[in-house]
Amino acid sequence: MKLEGKAVLVTGASRGLGEALMKRLARKGARVVGVSRNAQEMEAVAAALRAEGHVAHALAYDVGDKEAIYPLVGAASALVGPLDVLVHNASTLGPTPLPLLLDTACEDLSKVLEVNLVGPFRLTKAVAGAMAMRGSGVVVHLSSDAAVSAYPRWGAYSVSKLALEHLGRIWAAELEGTGVRFFNVDPGEMDTKMHADAIPDADRATLSRPDDVAARLLGLLERAENVPSGSRLEAARLEAA
Repeated sequence: MKLEGKAVLVTGASRGLGEALMKRLARKGARVVGVSRNAQEMEAVAAALRAEGHVAHALAYDVGDKEAIYPLVGAASALVGPLDVLVHNASTLGPTPLPLLLDTACEDLSKVLEVNLVGPFRLTKAVAGAMAMRGSGVVVHLSSDAAVSAYPRWGAYSVSKLALEHLGRIWAAELEGTGVRFFNVDPGEMDTKMHADAIPDADRATLSRPDDVAARLLGLLERAENVPSGSRLEAARLEAA
């Protein structure tokens, strides 16, 4: 996929991997919209890219809010046109320090699922039909190794990511032949605020830089036509753009 001129929506784009990916996409010539609950941080990222001469916009929405989805898609489409690429990067751990399942409140599990699973479902549902009608589109789910490994205290997050991956596989099966492709990507452990919140004593020197992971995701998007839809991919094994 040639990214120049493509309309891209990245959720959770005010910091970490989302911010790094938004920057890489904009500098490749894509028309990018970043979404975050933090309007001030999101606008700062977009403004810096516009100052470089790129097409970048900021929207403040909570993807876990059902009522936000259609206004979000409408606003993004008004800014950059029909979406060609959707990246589900926004995510929440739930309460930290991470609790055991026996100590996890039902309301906290529900909130994690709303943001990490139901929000992406609603957002994809709002854009995938139009992508299919145009015969092309890419949807990326950012997952985790917690989706395939049972780590104590990561229960709510793990369940949400496992379900998100299977959601991607079902979307891929149901939209096979339409030109819309779905990928589940495990970015690996990164030096981000979320990782620090989860594991505050981690050795940061052992963690991947979000910009390096973003470069590998960009490479995947550029080669999307050659990767089977529904694939689970590890960023560390992807070739950088």
